[in-house]
Amino acid sequence: MVDIFIKHNTMKSTISLLCALAMASGLWVTSCRFPDEEEETDPIETGTIELQFDNIVGDQDLRLDSTRYVNAAGEDFTVSKLNYYISNIKLTRMDGSIFTVPQDSSYFMIREANAASQKLTIRNVLTGDYTGIEFMVGVDSTRSVMEPDSPGRKGILDIYAGPTNEEEMYWTWNPGYIFLKLEGSSDSSTTANGKYYYHIGFFGGRTERTLNNLRTVKLNFPGQKAIVTTNIVSNVLIKADILKIFNGPTQLRIKQNPSLMFTDSTKYVADNYAGMFSVKEIKIN
Repeated sequence: MVDIFIKHNTMKSTISLLCALAMASGLWVTSCRFPDEEEETDPIETGTIELQFDNIVGDQDLRLDSTRYVNAAGEDFTVSKLNYYISNIKLTRMDGSIFTVPQDSSYFMIREANAASQKLTIRNVLTGDYTGIEFMVGVDSTRSVMEPDSPGRKGILDIYAGPTNEEEMYWTWNPGYIFLKLEGSSDSSTTANGKYYYHIGFFGGRTERTLNNLRTVKLNFPGQKAIVTTNIVSNVLIKADILKIFNGPTQLRIKQNPSLMFTDSTKYVADNYAGMFSVKEIKIN
């Protein structure tokens, strides 16, 4: 032990002597750090941000199976089910850089019938000030083509249902996730039971080309910023106005489209719901 100590000190003395000689001779010394001395780095600080989704219909709160609403075509309708996937979340920092939420922590299903599902808690976010958000409506092709029993398709992506995914937003007979499911009734529906069904999926195709109804939404935080520190949590309230599913860039009539699942017209629904989101306010907790 004494021998090791003497050798270690001798090595340090030698390195110190060499550094001193180099500086005395005018040589550029890039480092005179001893081999056993590690550079100190600042620890990376992270915090939490919450995304609160609030589903509305125009200027009214969405209420399942009770309230009748009217679209731009003058058609009345009720809503019995509203589910949609939110994934691939990115946050824009004040300096313009992007914080990407790790993919394994970036899949959620918003369900109007489940209030808890409407609040997304994103942990391990780099501390700082944020000015915007980006997310995808749907489940990207990478996850969609994974084997159903792979670790990347557990939790809310588990197609075998269970406590984490009781909704089964998936077509097993035509493999693929349902990105958005909107169901209800309308006097304008031409179906036998007076119902309408909008089940929108398709990510571009697994073995052959299909429609790609994945949509990316980018929102700024107008006049506000979301602050993330180790002890401050910002809650970003995002409104989702489902009236825009009917009244978007393409006006949809329930009478003409009482059931949409596997037709080319689903792209118009996807285009419309991509515009139904807006940031209402940011609360600091």
